[in-house]
Amino acid sequence: MEHGQARQGTEPGTGPVTAHDWDERVDRASQKLPDWAQRAVRWLREPARFPVRLLAAILLMLGGVFSILPVLGLWMLPLGLALLAQDVPALKVPMEKSARWIERQWRRWRGRSAT
Repeated sequence: MEHGQARQGTEPGTGPVTAHDWDERVDRASQKLPDWAQRAVRWLREPARFPVRLLAAILLMLGGVFSILPVLGLWMLPLGLALLAQDVPALKVPMEKSARWIERQWRRWRGRSAT
């Protein structure tokens, strides 16, 4: 077993986290958007839009770094990483793992606040 394989995270009953899981998550999330936003996401995810995605990802991540300024915020950093993951497959698994972790934390927090 390679050194990196031992650290591969899995969700109980779902098997190893894959890049395909991230792609499916993005597809499911975009289906919840209004029609105009769905079209924009589809347009942005087309392979020919790489330069636009790269520029948007860099600007969003820079905005996240400078979150102390008005309007800019930390919300920009994960959005920029999500855009960058479209073209950097190595980012898809960490993004999916992060999204799953956030979901678990959210469910735990919601469970505590309901009591």
